[in-house]
Amino acid sequence: MHDRRAHRPNPTQRQTRTPLMTRFPNRRLLAIALASTLAAPAWAQQPVDPQAAFGFPAPPADTPAPATAPVPAPSAFTVSDIRVDGLQRIGAGTVFTYLPIERGDTVDSGRVGDAIRALYDTGFFEDVRIGRQGDILVVEVTERPAINKLTLTGNKDIKTEDLLKGLRDIGLAEGETFDRLALDRVTQELTRQYNNRGKYNVVIEPTVSPLDRNRVDVTIKVDEGKAARIRHINLIGNDAFDDETLTDSWESGESNWLSWYRRDDQYSREKLEGDREKLRNFYLDRGYIDFTEDNIQVAISPDKRDMYITAGLIEGEVYTVSSVEVTGDTVLPKEDIERLVFLKPEMTFSRALLEFSSDQIAATLSNIGYAFAQVNVIPEVDRENRTVAINLQVDPGPRVTVRRVVFKGNARTADEVLRREMRQFEGAWYSQAAIDRSKVRLQRLGFFESGSVNVESRPVPGSNDLVDVEFSVTETTSGSFMFGVGYSQLSGMTTSVQLSQNNFLGSGNRVSVEAQRNVYLQRYSFSYMNPYFSDNGLSLGYNLWWREFDNSEFNTAQYSSTSRAAQMVLGIPITEHDTVSAMVGIDSNQIFAWRGSSPQSIVDYIDVIGQRTFHAWRAEVGWARDTRNDFLQPTRGTLQRVTAEVSLPGSTAEYYKLNYEFSKYWPISRALVLNTRLELGYGDSYGDARYGTVYDPYIPADEDAPPTGDPVPREAVADGLPFFENFYAGGARSVRGFRDNTLGPRESAWNSPYMQVIGGAVKTVGSLEMFFPTLFDSPAARVSAFVDFGNVFKDVDAFDAGELRASAGVALMWRAPVGPISISYAMPLRDEEGDELERLQFTFGGAF
Repeated sequence: MHDRRAHRPNPTQRQTRTPLMTRFPNRRLLAIALASTLAAPAWAQQPVDPQAAFGFPAPPADTPAPATAPVPAPSAFTVSDIRVDGLQRIGAGTVFTYLPIERGDTVDSGRVGDAIRALYDTGFFEDVRIGRQGDILVVEVTERPAINKLTLTGNKDIKTEDLLKGLRDIGLAEGETFDRLALDRVTQELTRQYNNRGKYNVVIEPTVSPLDRNRVDVTIKVDEGKAARIRHINLIGNDAFDDETLTDSWESGESNWLSWYRRDDQYSREKLEGDREKLRNFYLDRGYIDFTEDNIQVAISPDKRDMYITAGLIEGEVYTVSSVEVTGDTVLPKEDIERLVFLKPEMTFSRALLEFSSDQIAATLSNIGYAFAQVNVIPEVDRENRTVAINLQVDPGPRVTVRRVVFKGNARTADEVLRREMRQFEGAWYSQAAIDRSKVRLQRLGFFESGSVNVESRPVPGSNDLVDVEFSVTETTSGSFMFGVGYSQLSGMTTSVQLSQNNFLGSGNRVSVEAQRNVYLQRYSFSYMNPYFSDNGLSLGYNLWWREFDNSEFNTAQYSSTSRAAQMVLGIPITEHDTVSAMVGIDSNQIFAWRGSSPQSIVDYIDVIGQRTFHAWRAEVGWARDTRNDFLQPTRGTLQRVTAEVSLPGSTAEYYKLNYEFSKYWPISRALVLNTRLELGYGDSYGDARYGTVYDPYIPADEDAPPTGDPVPREAVADGLPFFENFYAGGARSVRGFRDNTLGPRESAWNSPYMQVIGGAVKTVGSLEMFFPTLFDSPAARVSAFVDFGNVFKDVDAFDAGELRASAGVALMWRAPVGPISISYAMPLRDEEGDELERLQFTFGGAF
């Protein structure tokens, strides 16, 4: 027995406790019905055993009466105590909190009905009965079970996270009270959503498994089935345009050979509504103001697998523009605003041009502070003459100042790092162009997921001329600590320890420490870059590295080198898109080459120079222009970079190198992005050529006899780009389908028939690559089809376009949690005998 006095809540709790009626609004009618059916019998049977007051069967007639049998009571009585029976998980205090009857109250059938309704409204109970035993009010409840575990299986079209969030919003979640009616509503809603996606064969099977302690496990099994396919689209009444022209931009389409990728033949009600809007826009953009859809019918086959769409059209007549007038407060000179109107008199009416004109006017005003500028289009249609007079009424609204620029979602990145990318400043007039530019600059930092930077302007409450601009971001991994292995076909197994952070401690600085070792390379390096060394964007960085390199394992000439360098890098922003860079450094390169193993020209170059260690003071200047819209996966924009590198006078070898890189992204459609890429390189020496005498071993006439006698002298020259600075082409990051670095000039060692790749002073590499961004839902993966071409030549005179190699294939790039992976399969389109082909190529652990 639960004593009301022991569980009486304090008045404050009673006032602040919110009934659960709002969560279960549909129970009110049910509670009223139950109250009327349960309360009246309870009071009508007062002289009977108290069990009968709860609706239980009365004892047999010959059962002895209890010593304390209830005494017949009047229709109302005063409650001396309250007892709650049937509780398992819920405390009696919770019942007392929501029960509108207290000890000492006078109770009649009306108040009992109110009490039953109040307890039902909590949503905690499946059944509530109220009776009396003497002057004690007895409350009998049956609790609803609690949800122990909620499981979703089989759902692919709708993500599990989205489904669980939706279920949680209606109270169906782990730990919540189970409601069978809510589960039924979920089943109906899921069926409706899948039907809207064209999946009419979907089967939703909810299963409720009872557990001990009044708990249940809920499993919702989804069998999505296959989407119904659009087999035919029939347009009736279109005389001016054929069906193919009208449906060319539709997302819905009849089954075709590209439907496996575009999925345009999968019926969806939302897609069809969008296509109907496109149809209306098509006609309105061509002057058909009176265009209407007579009706549209969607039929489905008996097996719910095929859809047939029929639409009746009434095209009407073509209208022309009789006049265009700009009125209202234009703020700027009226003639300047009129120049933004692209729809002129005597032109065929076009809603697209009209909307573009109004958008341009609003955008122009928003860039000078009028954030809420509106352009109201008032057309006057003359159906008799088939003309339209247009009045563009400009309402600039108040001029707006930005009060605050705030950031959300940057848990690791300091606000200062984001704020220095802003082109919209606090206290300045609102400018939509500046805000858009700020958004692009944040996307190009590489600290945030692709497409995750969003911006919203919020009016300040109580003011019509102040707004707050809020940027929300989703951070991505901007660095890594890696200890492990990688593998590529070129370098084989790679062991490495690397600490790299493009956003070191949230400061925006780039720091990298690396130790790497594989079959041909040992490398230890440190680099640091502060992109905002000064407030105006001056960047300053340092590079230190030591490298031991065996070229013979690099598909190139057989020689090895040990090099070290120290460099300082400076960057100066010139415009919003342009940057000038400079680098100065000192390096040392020790070469190990052997006559009979290394190509003859390499041995001759070293002998003429007279030493194996090359010291250089190196300088580099460059210019870059970057208008890409994203750092990780751009879909539009251009990257151009020009660099000139020179070893300063006094270096062991005096030379220069020029590089030009071009990459442009062309958004063809939502599902297609074309990238055109070109890379050119050229190098040469400056100053006078250096001549010297070299000595070849004497070769006797008898080839079987060993070399004897004095070495044979020969004049040689060291000129042009040093061999250790040559360009190379071929491989996964150059011309795919050919082994890494195997394209270009070849040369044999002294007295050896084996030809080795030595690179060249001229490089030409290009690519056409089509990306399919919607093929995978994950932003970390992308697929492309490409055509690569290129080659390396000894010098300018040796360049021959007919010697360019080409290949075509497909590629998969994936930013996996363990590191980036790139896989490509290419078929050579243009190759020559002796080329080293490698159709399947992959890398793991490198950037792409």
